Amino acid sequence: MCFGTFDLLHLGHLYYLKQAKKQGDCLVVVVARDKTKQLQKKLTVFSEKERLELIQSLRWVDKAVLGHLKDHFKIIQEINPLVICLGYDHPISETKLKEKLARLGLKPKIIRISSYKPNQQKSSLLKELILKHNF
Repeated sequence: MCFGTFDLLHLGHLYYLKQAKKQGDCLVVVVARDKTKQLQKKLTVFSEKERLELIQSLRWVDKAVLGHLKDHFKIIQEINPLVICLGYDHPISETKLKEKLARLGLKPKIIRISSYKPNQQKSSLLKELILKHNF
């Protein structure tokens, strides 16, 4: 299982998903909700439905779902994955995530996926370029 916004899909996202797929038999991808991103004051170019459709269309992804609006851990409880992959820039620490999941009776392996090309393949950099060049 892995998580992300996946707005402006790029090679860094594909690297993350390919690496996550290598960690198990079935890759479930949780796509961030529009409301969650709005609360974080991070607007997206594509809607949650569009981002979900893009992720579902990738051959490495076995299943893509939208995250829960209120309880971000509920989807983890529902699926009960053996492995959870975090992106290099995901804000939660592996230790805190393990502790929270243990309290919920879950003990998946937690893996932090390294960055692909953080100075080139990053959504915020792509958005900045688009705005700069008025695409």
